[in-house]
Amino acid sequence: MEDNFILLSLFINSYYIIGATAHYAIANLDAVPIFEEDLVRVSHRNEVDILLIKGKDLERIVLARAVRSHLQNRVLVYGNRTVVFECFISKAI
Repeated sequence: MEDNFILLSLFINSYYIIGATAHYAIANLDAVPIFEEDLVRVSHRNEVDILLIKGKDLERIVLARAVRSHLQNRVLVYGNRTVVFECFISKAI
């Protein structure tokens, strides 16, 4: 429900991007740095239902990237900092 309120607010106030973030869930969410994020551009021509679809799709993508990074042990949390190591695939020559 909160997401719907935020998207409606963005729609009314004419913002042109929707963002999504991922971080570890603890009691104080502000204490944990974000380790995955993305945004999608939207148009003033988009209706609220399209904004909701785009927002939910973006949340799924960001969550999937965050879970993949976590499962591959590429996220290092140290104090209030987070490092996400890139996944490099080397080709054999």
